[in-house]
Amino acid sequence: MAGTVLTNTGLDAFLDGTPELRDPPSVRAADAVLSLLALRGADRRSGLPEPTVGFVRHLLVEDAPAFVYATPEELKAYPAVLVALTERVREAGRLNAKRQARIVAAIEETVPDFERAMNDPGNLTWQRWYASLLRADGADPADPDAVRAWLVAHQGVTPPDGLHRADLMNRSLVADTVLAELLSTAYVRDAETPSAAGPLLSDADVSHGVGRLAGRLVDRWTAEGLAEALTGPYAHLAPGPDAFPHLTLADTLLDEHLDYYGDAWAPLPPPPVEAHDPQRSVEDGADRLATAVEEMKGETGGLYDGEAAHLLYALYQRGSCAESVARRAAEFEDWPVDPRQEDAPVMVPAEAPDGYEVPSAEELSRLCGTAVSVTEADRARLEAPARAMADAVDRLAATGMVFRTGDAFGLTLQGIEVVRYLLSVGHVAAPDAAEVAAWDAPTVVAAAEGWSASAAGRVLADWLHARGDTVEAWSQLITAFGTVNAGTWEAADTRALFGFLDTGTAPSEALRKALGDPVMGAYAFEVLHARGEPADEALVPLSAQAVLLLDRLRRADGRTLLDAAAADWPGGAPALVKEMTAADPHRAERVLPPLGIDVPAPKKGRARRAGRRRTR
Repeated sequence: MAGTVLTNTGLDAFLDGTPELRDPPSVRAADAVLSLLALRGADRRSGLPEPTVGFVRHLLVEDAPAFVYATPEELKAYPAVLVALTERVREAGRLNAKRQARIVAAIEETVPDFERAMNDPGNLTWQRWYASLLRADGADPADPDAVRAWLVAHQGVTPPDGLHRADLMNRSLVADTVLAELLSTAYVRDAETPSAAGPLLSDADVSHGVGRLAGRLVDRWTAEGLAEALTGPYAHLAPGPDAFPHLTLADTLLDEHLDYYGDAWAPLPPPPVEAHDPQRSVEDGADRLATAVEEMKGETGGLYDGEAAHLLYALYQRGSCAESVARRAAEFEDWPVDPRQEDAPVMVPAEAPDGYEVPSAEELSRLCGTAVSVTEADRARLEAPARAMADAVDRLAATGMVFRTGDAFGLTLQGIEVVRYLLSVGHVAAPDAAEVAAWDAPTVVAAAEGWSASAAGRVLADWLHARGDTVEAWSQLITAFGTVNAGTWEAADTRALFGFLDTGTAPSEALRKALGDPVMGAYAFEVLHARGEPADEALVPLSAQAVLLLDRLRRADGRTLLDAAAADWPGGAPALVKEMTAADPHRAERVLPPLGIDVPAPKKGRARRAGRRRTR
């Protein structure tokens, strides 16, 4: 069937007119290009599918990386075929010189993206991956017997660096679905609107099944016989969704991430330690964890067993630092936990009794940061919820992914590795420390704004250390604090990141360079002044002074601070309020009205990011 399906694309006529493209890689490229253009609905009145700018870009960046394998040396055949096709179509009178030049320009502009997409491991499917391996081993992709012999000798699945088997499976499912839809749509289109060039597919073609038809076509563009082998006797080399029961938990963690951030691409903080053991199967660990989470959802589960997935996500989201059982239970019970304390890591004792004991009232006050000290009566009311939370944690701990020592609990090293894997296969951005260290200052600052104070401070410090804590690195970071998210609701939270750093180690030169910054200048002056170092306050713009004051007005003495500053401000209180409103209208709208000062509503800007879900 492979040699007789989708033959009405003008391939023979095209090859007859382009003798320079008769080598095997070019013939395979021509077959794929003409077939995919035709399936996408390109006009075939000239006898060939006629390219357009849109078709060309889609084929090179999306279709070819999904269905075709070519060695790096063979990639040049694809744009060459497209350019030659524009010439053949122009000769047939279906393109004028101007349109042809525009399409050729689009081809040339898209080549870098095409090459990146074809070489991107994230675009690999099972067929493309195995086609690359057998080609590397010298097997002939055009010989089904050679392909099968290679499969016989291939016993294991080792995905390329940075990928897991689930990634290959997911990408394969998507590619299979897309190609099956293209074939079905093309068949229906030809039936409803017949082409003068004749139908692409016959009833006999489709009777074999669209899925099988798609597999045979991809065989032509990867390796002959591969699809049938991977769905038959060698299916174990290309496992489907049933082989990955943990994907349900991965989807749940994605939902948790969307609840927190509203965006799958909002990155989570990297863990403080790199956890990877090549001797340990991360998939087996994920299956074990997923099984435990599902079992905890049962009707006989404890009070918080249904929150198992949320507990796992929250531990990772808060920087993979240890958490308090009692504090987490208090949050579930709607205690007024101080927002500045809810993400604070806790110390893990060296040892503790196996049974759970609720911390003392004094320790609960410290953990929760409540304004009123926790009483013994409060502690007694928290006893049952805290013990239920400890029971849920202990059930997770039985998997080896979570630990509990006394009131402290967190992810084990294996748990960090497994949860990061689950987030990755769920398409949540979960970079490691090396990736984050390579980001530029605006990128790391934008990400850190959504993290806990402890995680943000740690990662920003690591970012500086990776650059030798140089003046340049500090200068870039300080500038980013004032420019990233400027004009949005998040601007004040982004500036607050400056306070998470150990500014006592900041190079004096970097701080003096920042004095003239219209946003962060006063912050830099304050650090220099506190360190007893010379700094010219006259260099600090009024806008920066207004920003620093505005960021401090949430304190109980906010009105006193404002009145004191207004007394010395050029133009008095009206000028100061105007300066603060201009510097950060969103912050001004939040903090000035409670002090009895009316401010105009800020102009509509970027929507506030989805707020973090508390615990429910």
